[in-house]
Amino acid sequence: MNPIDELRAARPAHLGDTPVDERTRAAELAYAMARPRERRRRAVARPVWGLGLAGAAAALTAAAVVVVNGTGGGGAPPTSAAAPPASSAPHKVRLPARAILLAAAEKAADQPEATAAYWHTVSVSRSIYTVEDGGYQVVDRQRSEMWTPRAIGGEQWGRDQNLGAVPATDEDRAAWERAGSPSRLTVQVPGKKLGPMTLSTSPGKPSTRHTPLVDGDKVFWLGRNVTMKDLRELPSDPDRLKAWLLRSYGGHSTESDEPMSSDTWLFQVSVGLISDMPVTPEVRGAAFRMLAALDGVDVTEDVTDAEGRSGTAVALKEPFRVNGGAVLRSRLIFDAATGRALATETVVVEPGGLQADLRPGAVWNSTTVLESGWTDTRG
Repeated sequence: MNPIDELRAARPAHLGDTPVDERTRAAELAYAMARPRERRRRAVARPVWGLGLAGAAAALTAAAVVVVNGTGGGGAPPTSAAAPPASSAPHKVRLPARAILLAAAEKAADQPEATAAYWHTVSVSRSIYTVEDGGYQVVDRQRSEMWTPRAIGGEQWGRDQNLGAVPATDEDRAAWERAGSPSRLTVQVPGKKLGPMTLSTSPGKPSTRHTPLVDGDKVFWLGRNVTMKDLRELPSDPDRLKAWLLRSYGGHSTESDEPMSSDTWLFQVSVGLISDMPVTPEVRGAAFRMLAALDGVDVTEDVTDAEGRSGTAVALKEPFRVNGGAVLRSRLIFDAATGRALATETVVVEPGGLQADLRPGAVWNSTTVLESGWTDTRG
């Protein structure tokens, strides 16, 4: 019997000839190639790996994906080994978080890039507020468009628009309608120095602004203010990138003096780097590899962002507490086929403080990335 026939004979009958989908194949290959060389040699030497990459990945992981925020994810029970597959559709193997992130790194690094005069981004930010008269919740939406010059000494241009507030859930919409569907909403903004704020349910007019780049053109934030030149020169090696970023870590959050672990801090800063900053594709790939190496990374597939787009979410298992109040978790939703960011979200784990009125699992705020790339045209 020749080697191919031996491998085919060793393959369990219940796997049949079901093809493996391309996403799974790419992720498994990235995972296998990222393993230490001596482990790869041992795997090759053992005939049990005649199952192929799909079988190898399935055998390597006992619990493939942990769902962020503890919602869902149990899935259907495994198919009995004696039962044949129900169809010949591509077989989707549930993969470890590290494998999925390494596959995203490969996709991100392979994206084409041609620089131009401006780095252009379009995003929509959303935040939840509680209406004083009625107690229901609404989501306020703001659209932002930015043009940042690649050349030193230019001006940064922006266009902002209030898209209007909408009820957060169907239940909140029913409460809003019972209140007469008001177009002006007074909402609670907890905090000693902050008073009530009025929101409109109607979109506002876009406003355009432009400002000269100052302080050495430091217009981006990576734990500290950095320039376009800094971003374009970031190292594409994940270990060197991590060391570069951690030089700005001071033991606390980027937004306050609240203590924060280095992994949590690194995750939050890296999410901003991946989502909409003008780094090279190789650096974006290195950021995904860096995240894959962090302890306690969770990955959840088939997550829907606020724009209704399906993607893959990555977060840290360990949440963080803000200002002695709520316990929160940050996550990045990305397109696994390209490694491009779709959204960043802050999810409530335990309500408290500014998020006291929110339920566990609620997305307190989010930013969806609609466009990001180079252009010679300024709107």
